[in-house]
Amino acid sequence: MPKALRNRATTLTTSDKVHLSALVLGSGPNGVLLDHEQGYNICSFIDIGKKLAAEGYHVVIPEYRNHGASQKSADNEHIDRDARAGLAELRRVGAERVFVGGASCGGTTAAVAGADTPLPVTGLLMMSSPARCGGVDAVAAVRKIKAPTLVVASPGDMNGNIEKDAREVYAASVAKNKKLVIDPSGYHGTDMIRRGGASGVKLRSRVVKFVAASFSRPR
Repeated sequence: MPKALRNRATTLTTSDKVHLSALVLGSGPNGVLLDHEQGYNICSFIDIGKKLAAEGYHVVIPEYRNHGASQKSADNEHIDRDARAGLAELRRVGAERVFVGGASCGGTTAAVAGADTPLPVTGLLMMSSPARCGGVDAVAAVRKIKAPTLVVASPGDMNGNIEKDAREVYAASVAKNKKLVIDPSGYHGTDMIRRGGASGVKLRSRVVKFVAASFSRPR
């Protein structure tokens, strides 16, 4: 984690008592949860998190169990509990509504956590997210989320399985305002933004604008 942000680090505790490292940026009643992909860490969403915080959003980026500085746990099937801990932190610090998003399994868990949070959900982002990750089922979740939804996948990612899952999730979504984006970069998760060159810059801008637009809708 960059030294300049270390004073924004905190510890979250999940419902099954696993301690997670997390980064909290910005302030205010508009909360944003960003969940990283398996095998990555907080840093994969730092750039977008900083941008959103600078624009007035309260951002929480949890680090999943068995990743980075978070606690090791034999149970890696219930990572939706890690996403829910991030939402609980946003609620604790005063968020009145929340945007939920993530990459790979992080997007899957963001959808599942967003489906039953007491906070109003303004939007959902899923980047390269499998329809199911362990015991976490995004297809069932998006049937409960009516908020604007952006699903992004690259063709050929995991031999085309990610695009297939993205289309399944998109088809199941009950959101009236939903968009499926097939990104040409061929990268997975946040690598579509961080390593995708010009298309990555364009996708990053699209994601930030999508978050902002989700909060501009009438409550």
